[in-house]
Amino acid sequence: MHGSPHIVSDVMTRTVATVGREAAFKDIVRTMQERKVSALPVLDAAERVIGIVSEADLLPKEEFRDDDPDRRTQLRRLSDLAKAGSVTAGELMTAPALTVSPGATLAQAARTMARAKVKRLPVVDHAGRLEGVVSRADLLKVFLRDDEEIAEEVRREVVAHLFPGPASVVRVEVRDGVVRLGGRVRDTSLVPVAARLVRAVEGVVDVEFGLDGPDDRSAWPEVL
Repeated sequence: MHGSPHIVSDVMTRTVATVGREAAFKDIVRTMQERKVSALPVLDAAERVIGIVSEADLLPKEEFRDDDPDRRTQLRRLSDLAKAGSVTAGELMTAPALTVSPGATLAQAARTMARAKVKRLPVVDHAGRLEGVVSRADLLKVFLRDDEEIAEEVRREVVAHLFPGPASVVRVEVRDGVVRLGGRVRDTSLVPVAARLVRAVEGVVDVEFGLDGPDDRSAWPEVL
């Protein structure tokens, strides 16, 4: 019913700082500082993403710089200890990299980030070549949609389909992303369906109702 949702390629950052497998530790730190990022995709010679090196991958070198960990710590943190002794991106990186395709929806990218507890994802084509990076901030851009743009989509994609005809007269108002539907509908059983569909419109923060059925004047609860 809804128009095509925004996809990752609509919001991703296309100019991305990267490093190669042989990049030295200090060069990685320098690139992060200069580009003001906390992680860098690691590329092979064919521009394919083979891993991600982040601040978390670099910190063990400082953490264990003057520390002699006990046997229990050594067993529990083998990976971190290995990184503490690493000097190139290929040794330091987390691999394989968690990536997303440019055609993925923003919801799909958000779920991937949430499940993996990461702040950004490299965007790769079908061959694994880097096309950009999408961050949490990029995914939130959808909430900057204009209120009237959201209202028009709700009218066109939800109200026109669920409540057509003269028996239903539904007003759509949007303020700060909160959609309010008011008026009279022929079939009040469709109100929960409308709530679900309106919330699925990109940029909607919440939905409120003040709808009456054809034979009564009792309003629906303000928020469903």
